[in-house]
Amino acid sequence: MDNMEYFETIKCFDTEVYNLSFHEKRVTNTIGLNLNLQEYIYPPSSRLYRCKLIYNESEVLDVQYFEYTKKKINSFKIVFDDKIEYSKKYLDRSNLDTLSLKKEDKDEIIIIKNGLVSDTSIANIAIFDGTNWLTPKIPLLKGTTRARLLKEGEIIEKDIDLNMLKFSRKIALMNAMIGFDILEDYSFFS
Repeated sequence: MDNMEYFETIKCFDTEVYNLSFHEKRVTNTIGLNLNLQEYIYPPSSRLYRCKLIYNESEVLDVQYFEYTKKKINSFKIVFDDKIEYSKKYLDRSNLDTLSLKKEDKDEIIIIKNGLVSDTSIANIAIFDGTNWLTPKIPLLKGTTRARLLKEGEIIEKDIDLNMLKFSRKIALMNAMIGFDILEDYSFFS
C-alpha cells in the first residue's frame, strides 16, 4: 500500500450529486476498490457546492463542502514541462501549484508536455477544429467530465500540438464543476 491520499471534486446542486458513477470509476481505477461514494455525500443545502471527498488506498477520510462560484478564465499562459506527472487526482497538488505560479498575470496555464497540449491546472481542455471537438490523447489527468463526453461521443481524443491549439476556432475547459465550458473570448501568451 502506498499511503497516498487522493480526492474527488464532485458537483452538488439542489441536493443532486452529479456524475457519481464516473467519480466512482476513477476511485476504483486509482485504488482498486469499489467505494459507494453516495454513502458519504450529503450536501448541506440546495446551493451549488464543490464537494471535496478525500480518500486513501482503503477508505474515505473526509468530505468537505464549499459554495462554488465559477472562476472567469480568458487568458492563458503556455508553460512547458516534460516531467510533470498527475495521472491520479493526488491530494498533494504541489507540482501543479508550482507550475501555476508561472501564469504571472494570466488567468490560467495550459501545460505542454513532450510537445503536446495536456491540460490546464484545473481542467481538461478541448479545441474545436471547425468540425470536431478534440481533447488530448494523453492528458495529465483523465477527468470525469472528459470520460463522460468521450463515452457519449461528444469529443475525440487526438494529439494536439501548440499550432493546433493556437489556430483552433474555439476552446473549451471541462471539469466536474463547469461541465463543458466553451470559451469564445480568450488569448494565449508564451
